[in-house]
Amino acid sequence: MLGHSHELRVYGGVKLFVGTGSPELGNKISQYLKIPLSGIDIIEFPNENLFIKLHGSVRGQDVYVIQSTASPVHRNLMELLIMIQTLRLDSAARITAVVPYLCYGRSDKKDQPRVPITSRLVADMIEVAGADRYMTLDPHAGQIQGFFSIPGDVLTVSQMLTAHIKKNLRSKLVDPVVVAVDLGFAKKGRNYAADLGTPIAFIEKRRTGNDANAEALTLIGDVKNRDVIIVDDEVDTAGSIQQAVNLVKENGARDVYLSFIHPILSDDGPQRLAALPIKHIITTDSVPISPEKMKFLEGRITVLSVAPMLGEVIRRAHEGRSVGEMFNE
Repeated sequence: MLGHSHELRVYGGVKLFVGTGSPELGNKISQYLKIPLSGIDIIEFPNENLFIKLHGSVRGQDVYVIQSTASPVHRNLMELLIMIQTLRLDSAARITAVVPYLCYGRSDKKDQPRVPITSRLVADMIEVAGADRYMTLDPHAGQIQGFFSIPGDVLTVSQMLTAHIKKNLRSKLVDPVVVAVDLGFAKKGRNYAADLGTPIAFIEKRRTGNDANAEALTLIGDVKNRDVIIVDDEVDTAGSIQQAVNLVKENGARDVYLSFIHPILSDDGPQRLAALPIKHIITTDSVPISPEKMKFLEGRITVLSVAPMLGEVIRRAHEGRSVGEMFNE
């Protein structure tokens, strides 16, 4: 058990389970908390159906299921849901879904006729499976918090990224400026700039025709003869980042750095990043980067671990202590 023995406990001890979507991160959280991962069998039958069995009872325990829902998205999502239901049926006292990266974050509104709001569906499924609480990092849209009826801790990693930049890069940067990769990230980009003590610039995109790829880019702000830190929440195929890097270079930027939270890196994303004239990439392990992807980025990327943050939030949630204190809130 965490904490001191004289403290009141509503739940039993902490039990940590990790799915196949976050094995390394789960191990790091386990090491941070000095609590071993609980045993679980996750079997995929030839018909692609999943079967899950716990190695021991969780009756009356405070259980945390650690699982990112990046690629393979549907396998990881179903695994999460089945793990939660298995724990519920074994009478866990409280179940918290720890989902560092929550899938379908971009499907957060009806921005066209006859389309779904899939992130709401994902939130509903996590609740129906039996989760009492959830934790996640930097969802793509803030309103996703409102799709859950259960309480949760929605954490931001930006302070960790800016702390790393201030410690390791800030003194080397020449007249730096933060650039938000699009107007949707403008507010969070402004927070980065305020934390780093730099001005901010924005990239505006406009459709120029019916072709989905036909975009006119405008840079709002000054990057000439400045080092640039381009910020975003996630990088998928790296198409937007590629456009952003090219645009700031065309406008006279010096060295370019990238800082983003979720390294999805689908398709040719790693190769596209490797081909860009950038100095360095700073990201996190909210999503595992495979060795095949990492080989394209070796020597040009720093991956910061979110395990201490998630581990500390798990500790505080279990002990009934404030999470906001961690962030001076």
